[in-house]
Amino acid sequence: MSAARIEHLVTSGTFELDGGSWEVDNNVWIVGDDTEAAVIDAAHDAEAIAAVVGDRRLVAIISTHAHNDHIDAAPALAELTGAPILLHPDDLPLWKLTHPDRLPDGELADGQVIEVAGTTLAVLHTPGHAPGAVCLHAPGLGTVFTGDTLFQGGPGATGRSFSHFPTIIDSIRERLLALPPETVVRTGHGDSTTVGAEAPSLAEWIARGH
Repeated sequence: MSAARIEHLVTSGTFELDGGSWEVDNNVWIVGDDTEAAVIDAAHDAEAIAAVVGDRRLVAIISTHAHNDHIDAAPALAELTGAPILLHPDDLPLWKLTHPDRLPDGELADGQVIEVAGTTLAVLHTPGHAPGAVCLHAPGLGTVFTGDTLFQGGPGATGRSFSHFPTIIDSIRERLLALPPETVVRTGHGDSTTVGAEAPSLAEWIARGH
């Protein structure tokens, strides 16, 4: 049996909220081995994501949050693969803005563990960027998938509906800074970083958040 690995795909489309529209590039992360996989954030292009998954069994389509650019391709990918879409229930109001006629197939909960390809993804509920935002900690792979909660250079945006700056600061301080400093942070957009690399600047953000 082959060991679990992380694959990365960048897809492009638009982010739409509060009447605005922005061109964005999204990171799609695939955790798996040669026989099964899980997709983290089905953004923009279901066929491109399905092509990377190939003939492997797709265990789950995991949504770090329900902004449209992270879920717009999820129903189509589910249709192509038969995999369930998983979302934290606190993000259902956001989900319904994009997919009013198609609910997710299952819920994510803090502390839940998703097993794929012999490794584990632990769900960390990290609200702030969105009420139901989650990060996925894969200790066996030395990484955390942070969606739009933490980026290289600081926390995710909190200037639009459903977001709250003090809340995202609490999430980062309590959940992400508690991870080993060498943990690789794989983000929803842009370059990866590490928990340790972000810790000094995050201390300033935390001071500003309270």
